[in-house]
Amino acid sequence: MPSHPHIATSEWTLDYPPFFAWFEYILSHVAKYFDQEMLNVHNLNYSSSRTLLFQRFSVIFMDVLFVYAVRECCKCIDGKKVGKELTEKPKFILSVLLLWNFGLLIVDHIHFQYNGFLFGLMLLSIARLFQKRHMEGAFLFAVLLHFKHIYLYVAPAYGVYLLRSYCFTANKPDGSIRWKSFSFVRLISLGLVVFLVSALSLGPFLALNQLPQVFSRLFPFKRGLCHAYWAPNFWALYNALDKVLSVIGLKLKFLDPNNIPKASMTSGLVQQFQHTVLPSVTPLATLICTLIAILPSIFCLWFKPQGPRGFLRCLTLCALSSFMFGWHVHEKAILLAILPMSLLSVGKAGDASIFLILTTTGHYSLFPLLFTAPGLPIKILLMLLFTIYSISSLKTLFRRSFTLVAQAGVQWHDLS
Repeated sequence: MPSHPHIATSEWTLDYPPFFAWFEYILSHVAKYFDQEMLNVHNLNYSSSRTLLFQRFSVIFMDVLFVYAVRECCKCIDGKKVGKELTEKPKFILSVLLLWNFGLLIVDHIHFQYNGFLFGLMLLSIARLFQKRHMEGAFLFAVLLHFKHIYLYVAPAYGVYLLRSYCFTANKPDGSIRWKSFSFVRLISLGLVVFLVSALSLGPFLALNQLPQVFSRLFPFKRGLCHAYWAPNFWALYNALDKVLSVIGLKLKFLDPNNIPKASMTSGLVQQFQHTVLPSVTPLATLICTLIAILPSIFCLWFKPQGPRGFLRCLTLCALSSFMFGWHVHEKAILLAILPMSLLSVGKAGDASIFLILTTTGHYSLFPLLFTAPGLPIKILLMLLFTIYSISSLKTLFRRSFTLVAQAGVQWHDLS
């Protein structure tokens, strides 16, 4: 593992935290029984039927954790809206929305990645917070961060919620903080959990004086503002506007063709780039925009806490804010908002309407991941099935409630 942050055999950098490197190391001991050649780091773009078989089965096996996490989340759902049929029960609907989520299905099982067990860790930590097992929730999230640091997007929601609802043990009658209820013991306990997990993950690299190299791989800011496949966020519009202005500028001869930047802003490779007309965006600028975007939800979580559901709402907003304004955002990062929003969707009709809009647009944005002709009918069929089930099941669940998606101009009518 000490050589992990220095491997440079590919043009694509290794940008996962140490725990994921250990996870891959463990997998390699099983992979050698399938195909030894897949373990050769110099064997770039290698593929074989046995390699594919191992990859598919390893993803399916690791999804056991995701299934368990979904089961725990279903226990946290309010069962007041209980239909006569099993298929109308909120817990059943939630289990389907999570287990058969279209986005996670194509990202893990067709595009191939190990996001399922990582989202399992996140959902399990959420479930533990709902169950008031705060230390377990904090531990699971700390472990998750050292598996994949993209979950830093939602770290502010975890930090503020744990400080507000765990370190402060009581509130005033009006819901404001009772400052005298602050527990230093609980704060130290939380800090100790985070420290020990971080020490286990980063300690060996710190001892070998390799920590700067690790961070340079975890945060490759020179990759560019946008990912190879543009995530549908604010910077995609910004880049598109810059390109339109540059084309107009060239046609009107306001711009010199020799001064047009050659580096692509979306290749995903490590390289410098500049916008042509609009000001170039720095990582610091994206960080400031992201922080400004998440501040309202953070303030609400602190000053108007609404329990675990308020935390879940804040987590979703943090994920969406980071998706909209973050640096080099991957298109699959939208799942960070879609999966937690699934838990809210079976609670209130208003949340269900937002969930339907979010899943439809978010899942559609994942289509470029399957760019081959054979994959086209598959992704269209799978998304249609998931979307139709989401609409019909949530409509059935809230058929006695108010209209769904009113703010979008789409009205649901009572068919009973």
